[in-house]
Amino acid sequence: MIVSERKSWEEILSFLEEEKNIFLLVCGGCSEACKTGGPEGLREAKDRLREAGKKVTAAVIIDFVCNKVLLGMRLNRYIDELKSSDSILVVSCGIGVQAVANMVDIPVQPADNTIHMGGFPGVWPGEERCLQCGDCQLADTGGICPYADCPKFLVNGACGGSDKGKCETDPEKDCVWTLIYERLKNIGKLENLRKIRPPRDYNLMLAPAERKKSMFWALETVEEKPKEEVSVSSE
Repeated sequence: MIVSERKSWEEILSFLEEEKNIFLLVCGGCSEACKTGGPEGLREAKDRLREAGKKVTAAVIIDFVCNKVLLGMRLNRYIDELKSSDSILVVSCGIGVQAVANMVDIPVQPADNTIHMGGFPGVWPGEERCLQCGDCQLADTGGICPYADCPKFLVNGACGGSDKGKCETDPEKDCVWTLIYERLKNIGKLENLRKIRPPRDYNLMLAPAERKKSMFWALETVEEKPKEEVSVSSE
């Protein structure tokens, strides 16, 4: 799940300052769980827009705005309303806003901020996070990720600000390198801490063009079929 929170209405209305007719599009998925979307979020947004003197041309809830197949099917029912709108206000995470912008030719404005949750949590949201760094070091750190859990992204042990096993930047948070030490101690791998790791290569987090041509990058990508080799007979 992607976590979002409502922007201030002062900021939202500043996006819409010169626009009168607003198409309101609300996510009924993650945003509803975050209490910014769904029916309640739609009612609040509609009321706020009308109080500001805006005309709401349509107010639509879509289960998951990031699902572009579903999004396209639903928007197709509101062609006239879209044509008469100056802008679309999208109540969803940033992915939903981008998905809408990819499908319409009018301005799209975000009503929410997407909150960083320390990386991708997996299908079942838990404490574990992955920053998709492209250089997994979990074998050396006992399965605890220093990239995702250290605010300073340190790779060779705790900083000098760690105090009594707590993080310098967040005293209520356990220092990840203390946790790594305890884990390695428990599994008999403390010698791993003697290794000197080079600085992170952030280039590994940049997706190459070839990867962006894959369906793993985007489902709508049409993958090129490998060219068949033509054998030449010696006869």
